[in-house]
Amino acid sequence: MTDVLRYTAFSDDPAGGNPAGVVLDAAGLDEAAMLEIAAGLGYSETAFLTAPPEGLGGAEGRAFTVRYFSPKAEVPFCGHATVATAVALGERIGPGELLFATKAGTVPVSVTDGGTGGLRAVLTSVEPHTEDVDPADLAEALAALDWRAADLDPRFPARIAYAGARHLVLGAATRARLADLAYDFDRLEALMRRLDLTTVQLVHRAGPAQFHVRDPFPVGGVFEDPATGAAAAAFGAYAREVGLVPADAVLTLHQGEDMGRPGLLTVELRSDDPRVRVGGAGTRIP
Repeated sequence: MTDVLRYTAFSDDPAGGNPAGVVLDAAGLDEAAMLEIAAGLGYSETAFLTAPPEGLGGAEGRAFTVRYFSPKAEVPFCGHATVATAVALGERIGPGELLFATKAGTVPVSVTDGGTGGLRAVLTSVEPHTEDVDPADLAEALAALDWRAADLDPRFPARIAYAGARHLVLGAATRARLADLAYDFDRLEALMRRLDLTTVQLVHRAGPAQFHVRDPFPVGGVFEDPATGAAAAAFGAYAREVGLVPADAVLTLHQGEDMGRPGLLTVELRSDDPRVRVGGAGTRIP
């Protein structure tokens, strides 16, 4: 019988952050079995580990192949399941450096003592990029969200951002607009599938380096993702590229508060490295 662990990421409270399934030994599972486990668990993603590909490198016993499945489909990369998996491994083989081979590319993860008796994990994304959004696609996204153009913050140009998965980034002019999330699930899902989006990253700026975020995730069969590491990485790259933040910056993203599952994501940008580092605490769900 497959041992499915349950961990939350971006919180040290099992009732906070984003829960993920973790299967540390998926060697005997095919894609259909992985999808069945993920659907049965019902979390936004479940991570499945197997042996690393030849030549990946990394310390012996600390490199793995990782695949991620939502209840509906496989996704190329998932940040919160990466953090959850790293914490689960850190509890078993100790803190230190890990190396994950994902469908999006190689992702290094550093696991350290979080200072409160738990562990913290920081992933380094694949190289990110952004692209413009067709005005017709933006209009369709707003219609599906039931947002008006006046609901957008003009400081946030609409872009598709990538750091392992694709996310449409939209800025909310007010915290109240962000808090009131009620969208047309099927309509938004259809647009996201056409544009190959994993989530829509909705953002409200609360301070120079403080942001509140929400992530509709209908393509995964989930109304909303509680704390989204891949989107956080993509947003960090976006924020740097459009000049919202300096090239060297540490951002704090608050997510999940409107769902009753508060989480905290730290996003680090370095001027000498285009990649984005996303970190947070994690803990096992009893």
